Amino acid sequence: MTYEFLQQYWWLLISILGALLVFLLFVQGGQTLLFEAGDDMRRTMMVNSLGRKWEFTFTTLVTFGGAFFASFPLFYSTSFGGAYWLWVLILLGFVLQAVSYEFRSKPRNIFGTRTYDIFLLLNGAFGCILLGVAVATFFFGSEFTIEKASLVNSSAPVISQWAPTHGLEAIFCWKNLCLGFVVLFLARTLAAMYFMNNIDDESTFERCRKALLVNGLIFVVLFLVFLGIVLTSDGLQTNPDGTFTSVPFKFFHNYFTMWWVLVILLLGVVLVLYAFARSVWSKHFKYGIWYAGLGTVLVVLTLFWVVGYNATPYYPSLLNPASSLTIYNSSSSYFTLSVMSWVSLFIPFVLAYIIYVWRAMNRKPITPEEMSDDSHKY
Repeated sequence: MTYEFLQQYWWLLISILGALLVFLLFVQGGQTLLFEAGDDMRRTMMVNSLGRKWEFTFTTLVTFGGAFFASFPLFYSTSFGGAYWLWVLILLGFVLQAVSYEFRSKPRNIFGTRTYDIFLLLNGAFGCILLGVAVATFFFGSEFTIEKASLVNSSAPVISQWAPTHGLEAIFCWKNLCLGFVVLFLARTLAAMYFMNNIDDESTFERCRKALLVNGLIFVVLFLVFLGIVLTSDGLQTNPDGTFTSVPFKFFHNYFTMWWVLVILLLGVVLVLYAFARSVWSKHFKYGIWYAGLGTVLVVLTLFWVVGYNATPYYPSLLNPASSLTIYNSSSSYFTLSVMSWVSLFIPFVLAYIIYVWRAMNRKPITPEEMSDDSHKY
């Protein structure tokens, strides 16, 4: 295993974790649909449907961050250490989520169930938008500079320097916000399909089908806008000497240079559109979440690949292009990557366990009768 192979291999694993995280954000999307449930019983069914899955999303997010830290530590220290306001807001949102699921139905709840439902709504909306903003910086860059020589400066051993807003500027970039809202409406679309699959209640099914039509159409429009922005944007190309050159339509060229990535993108889009169309127009089709989920994973994989492969800096600097990060100049050592690669061979077993647990929890759909009789519920 060469050093270059290990760097590309770990970017592949990061891409897979990121794609799975975007799919699992249907939990956040479902939380934004709670107040469209119609009544308290159906809202409780939706909360319990999501409550049995929210830890998958949280665990995948933590694993995604941990894998980035281990394989590309310079990105971790630059982004998490510099754009901390963006990441702190994301973290606070997930803290609200964990607290809400834990205490929503506890006896003598002094804040009331509705308060925690609002917390879940806030986590669902802002969590999706802010995570989308964070990922969008891979395409459109961030305001930082890197000086590795600063490590020997005993008075200020800090590698990266950021704009005074420390990540807040990314939230107010309209291109970043575009991806943020794409993620939000994708999550709402997936959530509607998930409820249709996981809750055995005709009224909830019809409400979710109507929500799917509206949110799915908004998502398709926003995704096409974002894809158009990406394909027409300039990007950086890494030269053999390690310098960077601005290239017009860089991501457009990446898709056609790596033709197999374009094929996977188109396949993912077709799967999502098929799931959306059939779920809306077929009265009793409830398996859209699996087609759309697979399509979502495939599309997000291609987005990670076009920002990391083909000599493309995955974290461009807006202040100094020479500070941009690639999978080659920001990775861990050969020894670290090789040891972790052996450990990564256990991933299929972990995935198999997750699939087994998921199937066990979904063996019986959630019903109103279960919510009436079950003393242990969210």
